Amino acid sequence: MNPAIAAPPIRLGVNVDHVATVRNARGGALPDPVRAARLAASAGADGITAHLREDRRHIRDDDMRRLKAQLSLPLNFEMAATDEMVGIALDIAPHACCLVPERREERTTEGGLDVIGGGTELAHKVAVLGKAGIRVSLFVAPDPEQIAASAAIGAAVVELHTGTWCEALASGHRTAAGAELARLRAAATQAASLGLEVHAGHGLDFASAETISAFSEVRELNIGHFLIGQAIFEGLETSIRRMREAMARGRAALRATAG
Repeated sequence: MNPAIAAPPIRLGVNVDHVATVRNARGGALPDPVRAARLAASAGADGITAHLREDRRHIRDDDMRRLKAQLSLPLNFEMAATDEMVGIALDIAPHACCLVPERREERTTEGGLDVIGGGTELAHKVAVLGKAGIRVSLFVAPDPEQIAASAAIGAAVVELHTGTWCEALASGHRTAAGAELARLRAAATQAASLGLEVHAGHGLDFASAETISAFSEVRELNIGHFLIGQAIFEGLETSIRRMREAMARGRAALRATAG
């Protein structure tokens, strides 16, 4: 099948965590991540992502409830695979939950979820969330065994961890970046062949988002830190529109290659 015909439009999920990081650094209510989410919606975001961490370092419980109540866009609830977070997710009932690894000492999410090591306990949490009508995504490294395990426990989606690739690009390690991009491509192909919807995220900027958007299997990118940082210089709406343009160029390159 012609991949240009097979590839559907690609969605952009905007992560508003670090608007809350700035708010919490000073205290008080501003800047408000819900306002940022509204701006993202007006600029063309397809969904909003927020990570309620166990230590509440940025997004808070009330933020999650307000995001769900006040926005019409789908809410993607990033969370650790804990009983506490599953309970909160069941109460809020977001469109989707993305289960991620979480360690208290890390600055940001490092590495992919160990689906294999999660065993029957992780499978149970996926089933509970799915039964409640919440679409479950697993944030995984581009590793064939983890992807196979994700399909086996009933996840609907895998989000491929692009951080290692982006770090290699930023460091100028072209050989390592090329090898990691090849892993991501193989992982996207494998996941789609297993019936999983494929998303990608972590560390993406305009250039890397354009590249990954040319993967026909990738249906959604979730991007936060770069967009919030870029917004300092050119505004959030402009940053999101530029990201949409980069993603559109990636899809256009796919069509040109296929044609």
